[in-house]
Amino acid sequence: MTISLSRRSDVEPFHAMDVLAQANRLRASGKDVISMAVGQPFGPTPGPVRIAAEQALARGRIGYTDALGVAALREAIAKHYRDHYGVEVPVGRIVATTGSSAGFNLAFLAMFDAGDRVAITSPGYPAYRNIMKALGVEVVEIELGDDPYLTGERLAAVHAERKLKGVLFASPANPTGAVIPAGPLGRLIDAARDMGISVISDEIYHRLTYDEPDVTALSFGDDVVVINSFSKYYCMTGWRIGWMVVPENLVRPIERIQQSLYISPPELSQVAAAAAFDATDELELVKRRYREGRALLLDRLPRLGLPLAAPMDGAFYAYCDVTRHTNDSMEFARRMIGEALVAATPGRDFDVANGHRYMRFSYAVDPAELAMALSRLETWLHGRP
Repeated sequence: MTISLSRRSDVEPFHAMDVLAQANRLRASGKDVISMAVGQPFGPTPGPVRIAAEQALARGRIGYTDALGVAALREAIAKHYRDHYGVEVPVGRIVATTGSSAGFNLAFLAMFDAGDRVAITSPGYPAYRNIMKALGVEVVEIELGDDPYLTGERLAAVHAERKLKGVLFASPANPTGAVIPAGPLGRLIDAARDMGISVISDEIYHRLTYDEPDVTALSFGDDVVVINSFSKYYCMTGWRIGWMVVPENLVRPIERIQQSLYISPPELSQVAAAAAFDATDELELVKRRYREGRALLLDRLPRLGLPLAAPMDGAFYAYCDVTRHTNDSMEFARRMIGEALVAATPGRDFDVANGHRYMRFSYAVDPAELAMALSRLETWLHGRP
């Protein structure tokens, strides 16, 4: 029997996960690998979240929920927007999702048809490109060059040539950590609105900014789609729970698609996530450790010949230029993990055209391990031929 393979399945591998798999194999063989490769918070799931989950399990009835999510979680998210951002978001426009990954699937399916052109920035999160390619959406990658973030002027220039249907950006960004300040963010959204371009704002690294407060795209109108997650700041990656805030006219289309693709997000994760907003004290302690790691990388990486390619405004990443040492970040990453026992992600994940020049280092690592990793890197780099 012959099994056919679709063209849409021919997407680039997620190299960060391949690096993680290599690190896990080395650990299983007894090697002490320090991983700075994936965006996995090192803090535990907060106490209130675990307690809520334990109580739900004790009740014993975990099942389907409404496709849009349980009321308690959606109400908690609406309260979060009031308390943290000063923005009123009706509960009816909030959709619970099976992680932000499902949110992207739902948004792309509800908003775009095959062949529509949607812009993303490069460097950027590889799953944007891969999911849209699998769905038949034409991805337009906007190279940022020396600019830390996308601007309205740059978007307009690309739209004049390519006639975009949508734009997706992240602030704080993965892999760079760059934040779009409030003024430029508002101008970017206004420019997209004037050109009839639908906006998706990826805000999964909100609450992880270090110098300026978070600014949600919802501050500039209710005609944008915001995708967020409990994975990063809230230390709930394995729970696979996130949310969307969408314009009113998208609620029912997304609900219909969610019913068929996912039925509903997992109820246990929804119940647990509703308690995450009560865990700020614990989570801010974790963020304080990220600050320590960020300061360490800001100091040490340039001195190792790994200058930053963008400001580390938020998230927990440093995106570095490695051309002093190599012109092939894939090979550099393989040698680094094998010889220095330090794992990091090659830039090819985030920038197909220029990623060979860059590496991403995650500082979502215990600061003591981070210091050890940097010492290993220094020894390895000085000892390389």
